Amino acid sequence: MGTSPDAPASAGQLASQLLGAMAYGELSAFGRLSTDSRYAPTLHDRAVLAKIAVGAYGNFALLNGRLSEMGTDPEEAMLPFQRAFDHFHERTRPGDWFESVMKAYVIDTVSSDFYRTIAGFLDPGTQRLVEQVASPDQATEVLRVLLRRALSDDPRLASRLALWGRRLVGEALTQAQRTGLEHPLLGPLLRGGGDARAKVRRLTGELAEKHAHRMAGLGLAA
Repeated sequence: MGTSPDAPASAGQLASQLLGAMAYGELSAFGRLSTDSRYAPTLHDRAVLAKIAVGAYGNFALLNGRLSEMGTDPEEAMLPFQRAFDHFHERTRPGDWFESVMKAYVIDTVSSDFYRTIAGFLDPGTQRLVEQVASPDQATEVLRVLLRRALSDDPRLASRLALWGRRLVGEALTQAQRTGLEHPLLGPLLRGGGDARAKVRRLTGELAEKHAHRMAGLGLAA
C-alpha cells in the first residue's frame, strides 16, 4: 500500500478497496433487509423487501467473485470497512417499518452515487461491474414506490420521514467522507494535487445535491 498514486499497482489497490467496501455494504444490506422485512405491515411488503435482500446477496456474490478473480482475498478486502459500516448502522437503527424503507432507499441511492463516482477513475472492467451493482434498478424503484404509497396513505408521515431522511443522509455523507480520507479510495482524484479534504468535501456536496433532488421527488424536504 506504500506505492505512489501513479504506480501501476495503485489502480488495482483502488479497485480492490472499492469492491471490498461495496461487498461488505451488500452483505450487511442483505442481513439488515432480511431482518427488517419481518416488520412489514403486509405479507406482500415482507416478500418485496425479502426479494431486495436476495438481490443484495446476489450483488455480494458478484463482487466476491470479482475480488477472487483479481487475486484478492474477499474477506481481507472487506475487513477494513466492517467496523465503520457496522457503527453507522448501529447509529441509524430505524424505529419502524417506514423508517426501515426510508433507510434502505437513502443508503441504496447515496452509496450508489458514491461508488459510481469513484469507479469512473478505474479500469473499464471494474467500471462495468460497479455500474451493474450500483446503478439504479428495480429495487430502487420498488423502495421509491413503497415510500410514495406510505406517504399517500398517511400524509402525517411526511415530516417524520423528512427529518429521518436528513439524519440518514448526514450520517451517510459523514461516512463517505471518512471512507475517502481513511482509505486510499480517492487516489486517482488527487493526482492533480490540491487539498484532499477539499476534494472530498466537493464530492459529498455533489452527493447531497443529488439526494435533495430525490427527496423533492418524494415531496419531502432534504
